Amino acid sequence: MSVRVNRLPSADGRTIGQLVLEREAQLNALNLEMIEILLSTLQDWQHDDDVVAVVLEGKRDKAFCAGGDVVGLSAAIAAARTGCGERELGTVPAAAAVFFEREYRLDYLLHTFGKPVICVGAGIVMGGGMGLFTASGQRIVTERSRLAMPEVTIALYPDVGGSWFLNRLPPGLGEFIALTGCVLNAADSLWLGLANRFIAEARLNELWPRLQQSGSSAAEVLRELQAESATELAGLDAPLRRHQALIGKLMDQDSLAGKVNAILEADISDAWFNRAQQTLAAGSPLAMAVIHRQLARSRHLSLAQVFQSELALSVQLCRFREFAEGVRARLIDKDNNPAWTFACLNEVDPALLDTLLASPWGLSPLADIR
Repeated sequence: MSVRVNRLPSADGRTIGQLVLEREAQLNALNLEMIEILLSTLQDWQHDDDVVAVVLEGKRDKAFCAGGDVVGLSAAIAAARTGCGERELGTVPAAAAVFFEREYRLDYLLHTFGKPVICVGAGIVMGGGMGLFTASGQRIVTERSRLAMPEVTIALYPDVGGSWFLNRLPPGLGEFIALTGCVLNAADSLWLGLANRFIAEARLNELWPRLQQSGSSAAEVLRELQAESATELAGLDAPLRRHQALIGKLMDQDSLAGKVNAILEADISDAWFNRAQQTLAAGSPLAMAVIHRQLARSRHLSLAQVFQSELALSVQLCRFREFAEGVRARLIDKDNNPAWTFACLNEVDPALLDTLLASPWGLSPLADIR
C-alpha cells in the first residue's frame, strides 16, 4: 500500500488519524492511487467526531513528498499529442485531467478541513508535497527540511495552490521563488510563514507519544516541542531572508524579461543564490511567461477560484509538447538537455500563451468547490 492509514487512540478516548506516504524509492511522489486514498480517508474523517486530529507524514529517510508523479503522466500526454505539429496543441489528455482534478480537490479539502491537520515536512518537500504541506494547519519543519517549487525546469508552474500562497509573500519573493525554484530551509520557511512549527529532527520521535497522551491538545504539544528545539533552529542560516533586499531590487523591473535578466546577471558569490540562478537559466522560457501571467491574474482570486484556474492551466499545458519534453529531459532520460520550444522569452508566442491560459471547459470540474 502506498499510503499507510491508521487511527491511533488518544488519552481522551478518541482517535488521531495517521496518514503516512510510503513510496520511498520515488521520494513519496504522489500518484493517483495515493491521492485517492488520501482524499477518501480525509473525507471520512472530516465528518467523524471520533477523529480529533490528523497527522500527515512521509517515511522520513529522505523526503516527505518530492512532488506529483509527473513521469506517470508522460505516456498519456504523448498519446494525446499523436500527430500534432511542433507548436500545435493536442487533445485534452484524460489522465492528466483526472490526476490534477483529484489532486487539487485533495489540497482544497486540507485547506478547509476544519480539524487540526499536522503535516511533518521533514526532508524534501517539493511540488505536490508543497500542496499538501501548505494546506495543513500545523506545518512542521526540521533542520533537514528543503522546500521548493522547481516546476520551471519541467515547463510547468507552481500549482497545487502556489498561485495562492506565493502571492501572499512579501513583494517580489513569490515570483522569485517560482522563477528560480530556489530551495527554502526551515528558517526561511518559518520566516515566510510557509511553515509555522520547528521541531528538531531528534525530537520527532516524541511527537506521537505526546499527541496520544494529550488527546485534543495538539497545539500545546507542538508548542512544547518547538520550545525544546530552539537551539537547533537558532543555528540555521536563512539565505532568502539574507538576500531579501537584493531580490527586491532585482524583481523591481518593468517587464518579466527585465526581472529574469536582472537575476541572471547579478554578480553574487553565494552558493544558495548561484543555485537559484542556475535553475532559472535552465528553465523553460514558456514556463517563465506562464508563471508571470498566472501569478498576476490570481492575485485577487479566492482559494476555490485559484484551484479552478490552476486545473485549467495544468491541463492546457499537458496538451502542449513543452511539459512532456521537460519531464523527459529531467526525469526520464535525465540528459538535462531539454529542447525547449522557445529559446528565450522574446520568442514566446503571445497567442499560444493566451490559449494556454484559457479554460478548455465551459464548466470547471472543480466548479462545486466553494
